[in-house]
Amino acid sequence: MRRGHPRSVILGTGSELPSKVMTNAALERLVDTTDEWITTRTGIKERRILEEGKSNADMAYRASVRALKDAGLEAKDVEAIIMGTVSPDYPFPSSACVLENMLGVRKAFSFDVNAACSGFLNALAVADSFIRTGMVRNALVIGSDALSRLLNWKDRSTCILFGDGAGAVVLGVSHDGAPGILSARLRTDGSYVKTLYVPAGGSLKPASLESVRKNEHTITMNGKEVFKVAVRSMEEISREALDEAGVEIDEVSLVIPHQANLRIITALAERLKVPCPK
Repeated sequence: MRRGHPRSVILGTGSELPSKVMTNAALERLVDTTDEWITTRTGIKERRILEEGKSNADMAYRASVRALKDAGLEAKDVEAIIMGTVSPDYPFPSSACVLENMLGVRKAFSFDVNAACSGFLNALAVADSFIRTGMVRNALVIGSDALSRLLNWKDRSTCILFGDGAGAVVLGVSHDGAPGILSARLRTDGSYVKTLYVPAGGSLKPASLESVRKNEHTITMNGKEVFKVAVRSMEEISREALDEAGVEIDEVSLVIPHQANLRIITALAERLKVPCPK
C-alpha cells in the first residue's frame, strides 16, 4: 500500500445513456444472428446508441453534471478534466476540452486518454497521481465513448457487442481518513495492436474513397484472441493491484470489470475465485 502521499477518494459519480435502444431483435434484421445466439455468447440483450446530431461530449457533459452534483461541487471548482475515450468529437481539440467549455470551467486543464477498453482506469490513475503529488486538489474523470460511430453494421462479430454511454467521477483529496484509492496498476502489450483496432483514419492510412469503401474506419476484431488475452491479462493485473494494496481477494466485496461480455466476466471470476454475485 502506498504511503506518504495524500489519498484520492471518489467524491461523486454520474452516468449517461442515450435514449435510443438497439435490441437483439433489431440486430436480427441487420445481420445473420438471433437473440438466443447473442445472449448465449455475450450475455447482452440490448445496447444504447447515440442519437444523430449528438456527440460524445454531450454524453460526457450529462454524466459530469450528475457527478459534480453528487460530489457537492460546482464546475468552477474543477481543476482538471481527464476523459478516457477513443471516439472524440474531433481529432483535436480533445473531447475533454470540448467538455470543459460546455461545463463553463475556466481555470482547469483538460485532455483525453486514448486507451480503449481501459481508458477510464488509465484516466483515473493519472488523476490519482496528480492528486497524490499535490498538483491538483480535485479532478473530473470521465469514461465516454460513442462506439456505434465506429461500427460496421454488417459485421456480426462486432456490431452486437458495442454501444454508447458515459460515466464520470469526481476525484478529490481524502480529508477524513477514508482509504480512497489503494493501488492502480496499468499495463499494455503492443504486440496485440491489430487484434482489436480501427485500420484507417490515422496518419498511417488517412481517409480516402478506398478506405471508406472497404469499411476500414470501423472496428476490426479477432474475437477469440481478444477473449484469451483479456481474461489472462485481467487476472494478472488484478492480482498485482491486490498485492500492491495489501488486500486479499476474499476481502473484496465487489469486482467491477470492464463490461465486454458475460463470458469474459465469468472466466475472470473463475480465475480469481470470486463468486459471480460479487
